Formats: sequence, C-alpha cells, structure tokens
Amino acid sequence: MPRLALYALAVCVLTVVAAVVSFVQGQWIGVVWVLMAGLSSNMAWFYLRRAKAERQQQTAGV
Repeated sequence: MPRLALYALAVCVLTVVAAVVSFVQGQWIGVVWVLMAGLSSNMAWFYLRRAKAERQQQTAGV
C-alpha cells in the first residue's frame, strides 16, 4: 500500500473520530470534520488506484 494512501486513510479515520466526538458534544463543527473525512477518503482511493495502475503498466511493459 502506498505511503500517501496510508496517510490519507489515517487522516480519514481521525476525522471520523473527531466528527463523532463533536456531534456527541453537540457542536456543529462536526460537519466540517465529516467533509474532511470525505476528502481524505477520496484521496486514499485516488492514491490506491494510481499505484495499482502504475503496477499494471509496469507489468504490461515488461
């Protein structure tokens, strides 16, 4: 798994936890955390797909 994908996944997990804590405390800032979680999960998928495409391209070219 690419390092950037792992970092994005870690950020996603942390933002989900922050959103849950914010909503439990009754703070609406949790909406921002949810948006950040969505962004970071998309980044993780992007880096995973890019690494997979690069691996396939290298094996096809060899």
